[in-house]
This record gives sequence, C-alpha cells and structure tokens, in this order.
Amino acid sequence: MITITAIIRAKPGQQDALADALKAVARSVAEDEPDTVGFFISQDMDDPMIFTTYERFVSAEAKDAHNGSEAVAAFFAQAHALMHGPTILHTCTEISAKS
Repeated sequence: MITITAIIRAKPGQQDALADALKAVARSVAEDEPDTVGFFISQDMDDPMIFTTYERFVSAEAKDAHNGSEAVAAFFAQAHALMHGPTILHTCTEISAKS
C-alpha cells in the first residue's frame, strides 16, 4: 500500500473554504477512484487552521492517477489562495495497518 500524508495550513479566516475544497476532493475520490482505498481529512483540534489528509492507494499507479486527477488540480488551483505556506507531503510505503 502506498500512502500520502499532507499537512496544509489555511490562511486566517479561510479554514472553512479550505475544508470545503478538501471535501470536494474526497467526494471525487469516492466517486471516481476505486484504487484509492482511503482518503481521510482531519482538522487539528487545537489549531483549526491546520488540516491533515491521509490517503491510501493500492499501487503507485493509483497514487499517480489520483495526483494527476482533475479534482486534485482543481483543489490546488482554488486552494492556493486559501493556504498559508507550503503543503508538507510525505509519500510512504505502508508497513503496518489495523484492518
């Protein structure tokens, strides 16, 4: 399993718009990406400007298809104005998971 963890910080006052943009990606994943087996969005409990996504893919090809999707392109086009600083990405090979 291939995973991506992304840490994204919203600009002040933009956290709701950024949450909506992330949820739009999640809807697209659910409808169009059968090989993306998990797409989770979290909002920090202490700092609501910080979001984390955790994404699980059956293969590198599935990851590449997701990253090259229209939904991801639309997210970054919209979110650029909503984000503060760079997105921190970690692409990993999953070594353990609770099923």
